[in-house]
Amino acid sequence: ESAMNLKIGLSAIVAATAITSVSSATIIVFDQRSTWETFSSVYGNYIFDEDFNDIADGFHASPFAHTTGPVDWSASAAGGLYVSGGAFSTNSPEILSFSFSGAPVYGVGGNFFGTDFSFNVVPALLFISLSDGTTYAGVVSNPETFTGFFSTGAAITGLTVQAVSGAANVFPTVDDMAFATTVPAPGALALLGLAGAVAGRRRR
Repeated sequence: ESAMNLKIGLSAIVAATAITSVSSATIIVFDQRSTWETFSSVYGNYIFDEDFNDIADGFHASPFAHTTGPVDWSASAAGGLYVSGGAFSTNSPEILSFSFSGAPVYGVGGNFFGTDFSFNVVPALLFISLSDGTTYAGVVSNPETFTGFFSTGAAITGLTVQAVSGAANVFPTVDDMAFATTVPAPGALALLGLAGAVAGRRRR
């Protein structure tokens, strides 16, 4: 089996740099999925879930492009990417980066955590940085821990995830990521158009 099909064990850990405050006037941070969803909906957003289950297990070259509803996203990492059982990670202990395009993303959240070479959860200090420079830092030891963001201003065009721990070879990992956007799914747009046409006929 090729070495590319396995996580590459490296000992390098990127040092944390300056962290901006999470109290930015336009970014709100959430630690509960239900609250994030409710807040996003109040602002007129539709929620789209990415559980990564339709992505094949194993190594993936960087960048990796995918689509969730009307949101196009791309993931990248210096040593490539690795997926196992719906957990999306890096192939080496490097920063995991996501970029978003297509429909504007005003909210993004998910279960962010650190894993070891075998995808076991490792307690780690997580740094999640948004495209506007806002960075959230927190210790995560439970893979079901939710961290979400919502922007009341400009759309979020990307984020990075870094896992730091005393243990060697900690890989930033995400599961069940979700997007909040003001654009409904293409199918919903078609239904809205059909409803409008029917309504038009009923008025005549």
